Amino acid sequence: MISETAYAKINLALHVRRRREDGYHELETLFAFVDAGDELAATPAEADRLITHGEFAAKIDDPFGNIVAKALTALPHGKGWSVDLEKRLPVAAGLGGGSADAGAVFRMVERTHGLPDDWHAQAAKLGADVPACVLSRPCIGTGTGSDLAEVAENDLAGCPVLLVNPRLPVPTGPVFKAWDRIDRGPMPTGSLREIALTGRNDLEAPAIEICPAVADVLAALRETAPFLARMSGSGATCFALYESQEALSEAAARIAATRPDWWQLSGNLR
Repeated sequence: MISETAYAKINLALHVRRRREDGYHELETLFAFVDAGDELAATPAEADRLITHGEFAAKIDDPFGNIVAKALTALPHGKGWSVDLEKRLPVAAGLGGGSADAGAVFRMVERTHGLPDDWHAQAAKLGADVPACVLSRPCIGTGTGSDLAEVAENDLAGCPVLLVNPRLPVPTGPVFKAWDRIDRGPMPTGSLREIALTGRNDLEAPAIEICPAVADVLAALRETAPFLARMSGSGATCFALYESQEALSEAAARIAATRPDWWQLSGNLR
């Protein structure tokens, strides 16, 4: 058996620059990954199959059309794999859950069979943030998010992070459609911390219009004194970064006590 964690993706910054002729949006984003997420395990089988369980497994409408199944189809991995997917991350949550699952499959194939030379193109076909999820380390995404570049300095490795979601799905398409089309300028340069602190998420406002609970989550997180609180991706999950594990633990306990109906996950940035 081979196992892999599908690390939760967060966007420390997400700048939307323009809408492209192809209907997609030109982005500049800073990807980072939490050391926790969905869990996958694969064993050899006569044919590919996917078994899903966990808190959010029921949210996967079609396990056989799932992005994990598509990743298996795209990559050479022998006769077949039986993949067990424990779905711990909420769906349509701005955490790249499906993309992270696909990224985990790519890494499992890399360890057992090696990846084809065109793995990046194969990953991008599955989703714009799948290539970043394959790497699962801090990187800068441009274009639709699939063109990747290294970060000058990862000075947030090990940083305590709290993820909170109001248990409300926010589909990506409507959020992008609600963006006001105002270019507020390029993403800054520098270390991971510098970009995160001086960057922004241009999808926060339209996401709050569609799902006002995002504003409630952000307000609750900011009351726990993080050095940064922001929405991830197109929402509804928000994250908070802390200077110490003690501050993270206190924040997680406070959120759990005041809003036990919200989903949360504690971890550290990779």
